[in-house]
Amino acid sequence: MTNQIKSLNSSSLAITNLTTIRQELLGLLCILAYRQGDFVLSSGQSSSYYINGKYVTLHPLGALMIGRLILSMLPEDTQGVAGLTLGADPIVTAVSVVSAYENRPIPALIIRKQAKGHGTMSYIEGPRLDANAKVVVLEDVVTTGASAMMAVHRLRQAGYQVNHIFSLVDRQQGGREFYEKEGIQFKSIFTISELQENLKEATVLAHIPHDKM
Repeated sequence: MTNQIKSLNSSSLAITNLTTIRQELLGLLCILAYRQGDFVLSSGQSSSYYINGKYVTLHPLGALMIGRLILSMLPEDTQGVAGLTLGADPIVTAVSVVSAYENRPIPALIIRKQAKGHGTMSYIEGPRLDANAKVVVLEDVVTTGASAMMAVHRLRQAGYQVNHIFSLVDRQQGGREFYEKEGIQFKSIFTISELQENLKEATVLAHIPHDKM
């Protein structure tokens, strides 16, 4: 597994097609972010597994892959990307940095859970966008959908248009359905089903003798 990570490099990822990058990112998530056990999620739900997306979103190659993939998903008229701190912080930053390299600069905004206690006392950090600017909300892992929706409300209160939410992983526990009811278009790079199927296949392959492969 460690060798798989070391085999990746920024130069190859800069020219690799998106299908291959998506597969590499799936492997990185399974290796670094997915854990089994007894966990309580931010939603208050209990779970037999946990995905700590920050192990990948803060990984240099993980951030580069995420930036390229999400940038390719954004509507052409996107004027900003934003997300609720802390999970979305490295994602919006990665997308913004990659967008500059691809000659499509898109500013990043970070949404506070509570208003800043001094200075501007604001909920939103980042460049000030034009009124009615079209902003896409980004998230690392979606469960019920409440966290990203908080960001949507703050951005709309600031006068921005928000009609899309994109995530790294959809846990398939009601988030998509919640967004649809709210009139928000939702896309995820992966579903939890894909991660778990990939892990299952990797476990099977690990137990097959090399001379049988």
